[in-house]
Amino acid sequence: MKNKVLLSMICLLLIGLGIMMSITNGKRAQIQQVRKEVSQMNKQQKQVTTQVDNLQATYNASDEQAKNDLLAFAKAYYTFSSQSDYDQRFSQVSDILSLSNDQKNQLFDSGLDATGGSRIDNLGLSSQYQTATSYTSDLDNQTIETLATVIIQTSGTGQKAINQTVLLHGWFDTKTLKLTSIKINQIQ
Repeated sequence: MKNKVLLSMICLLLIGLGIMMSITNGKRAQIQQVRKEVSQMNKQQKQVTTQVDNLQATYNASDEQAKNDLLAFAKAYYTFSSQSDYDQRFSQVSDILSLSNDQKNQLFDSGLDATGGSRIDNLGLSSQYQTATSYTSDLDNQTIETLATVIIQTSGTGQKAINQTVLLHGWFDTKTLKLTSIKINQIQ
């Protein structure tokens, strides 16, 4: 009888041990699966982080170029002291612009009066870029909107030189890396 009880206890103990081993193996499989999923998520997170970093670096570079190009435009556009200088303005910035013909003609007029004479030379007009501050807004599709507050000094024959403030509003295409539109507003 003692042997039967002892044998029954050993059997129960072995059955309990088998159940425990089965549960333990199931838990190990679950732990391995969780580790595998965590590893995959870490890889995906690294890929997303890399993509975000690349996008941010590209945007920051384009953002900086948009500001610099608008300032380069302002320097060339507002610096002239003769008809010859006035005529050269577009060629100085043509590589950073992709304007429509209408806008190009509007911004870069001939500087001639109705009789065909030079307004610039006849009136002794001159303009000198002084300083500017530029800003950009968020990226919209592939366009960065950029603003520049520009201070210029203008004068004419018999006139005292005065400082004027102008607001430039430009749109920069991140694919072509050129300014595609520019609006100019005089600030009083």
